[in-house]
Amino acid sequence: MVEAGKAYVSTSRLFVSGVRELSQQCRGDTVISECLQRFGDSLQEVVNYHMILFDQAQRSVRQQLHNFVKEDVRKFKETKKQFDKVREDLELSLVRNAQAPRHRPHEVEEATGALTLTRKCFRHLALDYVLQINVLQAKKKFEILDSMLSFMHAQSSFFQQGHSLLHQLDPYMKKLAAELDQLVIDSAVEKREMERKHAAIQQRTLLQDFSYDESKVEFDVDAPSGVVMEGYLFKRASNAFKTWNRRWFSIQNSQLVYQKKLKDALTVVVDDLRLCSVKPCEDTERRFCFEVVSPTKSCMLQADSEKLRQAWVQAVQASIASAYRESPDSCYSERLDRTASPSTSSIDSATDPRERSVKGESVLQRVQNVAGNSQCGDCGQPDPRWASINLGVLLCIECSGIHRSLGVHCSKVRSLTLDSWEPELLKLMCELGNSTVNQIYEAQFEGTGSRKPSASSPRQDKEAWIKDKYVEKKFLRKAPVAQAREAPRRWRAQKCLRPHSSPRVPAARRKVRLEPALPCVAALSSVGTLEHRFRRDSLFCPDELDSLFSYFDAGAAGAGPRKGVESEESSGEADGDAEAEAWGLADVRELHPGLLAHRAARARDLPALAAALAHGAEVNWADAEDEGKTPLVQAVLGGSLIVCEFLLQNGADVNQRDSRGRAPLHHATLLGRTGQVCLFLKRGADQHALDQEQRDPLAIAVQAANADIVTLLRLARMAEEMREAEAVPGPPGALAGSSPTELQFRRCIQEFISLHLEES
Repeated sequence: MVEAGKAYVSTSRLFVSGVRELSQQCRGDTVISECLQRFGDSLQEVVNYHMILFDQAQRSVRQQLHNFVKEDVRKFKETKKQFDKVREDLELSLVRNAQAPRHRPHEVEEATGALTLTRKCFRHLALDYVLQINVLQAKKKFEILDSMLSFMHAQSSFFQQGHSLLHQLDPYMKKLAAELDQLVIDSAVEKREMERKHAAIQQRTLLQDFSYDESKVEFDVDAPSGVVMEGYLFKRASNAFKTWNRRWFSIQNSQLVYQKKLKDALTVVVDDLRLCSVKPCEDTERRFCFEVVSPTKSCMLQADSEKLRQAWVQAVQASIASAYRESPDSCYSERLDRTASPSTSSIDSATDPRERSVKGESVLQRVQNVAGNSQCGDCGQPDPRWASINLGVLLCIECSGIHRSLGVHCSKVRSLTLDSWEPELLKLMCELGNSTVNQIYEAQFEGTGSRKPSASSPRQDKEAWIKDKYVEKKFLRKAPVAQAREAPRRWRAQKCLRPHSSPRVPAARRKVRLEPALPCVAALSSVGTLEHRFRRDSLFCPDELDSLFSYFDAGAAGAGPRKGVESEESSGEADGDAEAEAWGLADVRELHPGLLAHRAARARDLPALAAALAHGAEVNWADAEDEGKTPLVQAVLGGSLIVCEFLLQNGADVNQRDSRGRAPLHHATLLGRTGQVCLFLKRGADQHALDQEQRDPLAIAVQAANADIVTLLRLARMAEEMREAEAVPGPPGALAGSSPTELQFRRCIQEFISLHLEES
């Protein structure tokens, strides 16, 4: 009761604080402000009285009775134990005395003496025991009566103080009630007046033309607020789909700006209206369009009617003329801060569906459709909206808070509705799911005697369960040891060829064809026949390749001629399937967790890989018998982009090299895995690292004549060089910054990842 009372007092204090804050917000209305202030003070006094009551209850009832139980009752129980022991000894002595034979006097004498001593001890202890019972009974009445009397005195004082306080407040409450009755009458009169005006306006508007909004037709160049004109317009995006979005536009301070929502920052479309022109557009399919053209870009806008379009065109023209009339100082002193929002080009490019992260209900629906994801993976709460992206489970909000307290090394928590979701991460969540993960982490749950919490269980039970499950890992399936020879258990890692994924390309088709005696990389932009050979089917058009290759002509001249040989990894990949079959049957007891992770990553088996990590496999463990390859390299060899994403989410080092000096980016380039190359570049892979043959990933891609990867690596280098020139902080290769080049490169990377997701 005392603890619940303290919680009630804490909540009441928060309520009183809210009332006082509301009083500060209503300072303009003296009636409301005074009412809230006086009531807030009175409620605060009541809260103080509650605190006094609970403190007295703590001292009079809880502590006093607690001391009685802890001291007096404990001593009584100890005496009772001694009495029971002596009573048993007496019964034993009586039995021995009765069993003593008649013809053995010494045994009779010994039994009789023991009985006499035991009987004396029993009688003395029985007297002490009876005395303590009587004392305890008398003290119990005194303690209980005294405690309850003190508590009732505290209750009496509490209610008397409360009555006195409210009695002093009663005249003001009666006065306020009278004012409230008058306010109700005035409100009813005002409502009838508004209804009368509404009916009159409705009659007048029956003949009004609603094809345009008259309130937005007018504009004022000399408006005191600085806003010449504002209203909704449709804006055409500059992405490939040319989508139209409705935004709130305004002309202010010689600039054309817009915002998506009222609280969003302003996005500048035209920084200086003096440098732009405006013209109606009649050659588009949509009506009422006009175009604002600046030296760097153009923006296509659409009004709701012809009159609105004319008004906007005239407003822009009048603002241009007004800007020319103003002095430069006054024009630029009121200029909006462009750093408050990105440029129009960056905003438009970010609306590309392939680059834009999937958010909101679509993500929630897709992930919840996976088996077991309709409820929390730990407590069964329906409709989970949080996820652990490195474990692959969906969680309720309470369990997600417990997961977050474990640390990101154990669980990385993300919201399904509030956070951004990249396509590769979304697909990873759809590949795992609560059912799959719980089969790993709860494999032997029923045999442990533990009880899985429900949605209504206390937080302490859920926290203990989650720690036992993911930190202590008490419910993992243990490999049998004692019956190893009698009943050997076999384990096979199956490749995940799901219905939506395409089959693996035969090894003969995966080989990269290279022509002998090719010229150096610097000649790629000058020799037409080589360009034609180099450009296979790609996302990049020939003009983009021309500009990109010409940028690197000077820097790539030292790459040297290429040899007419096949890629080592592609030629060896034909043996990969045979190798996978060779280790298909293996005793699970003989598999090191790290080796299990290697084989599962190679076989594209996410459940087996998750099980290996759960059993303690190091995500960066290098197999010394396989050239020091890591699970991430094995995932590259297996060709699964989703497995790579899973390993990276669990802390895989994207720059760890094998014994031949090759990092995952080298292997992905050798195999022509464009999606994986993009994923590693996105995660900050070092593309300048050299292997034992002194080749970096770009040299390998050029030798393999892989146009997509060559272009991507060159784009990455160009973005890195521009970032270094602009002195933007960040590790080499990391995708940081918001320059147009960075945004273009980021969009290109995400496009490739999205295209190659279905092949994983």
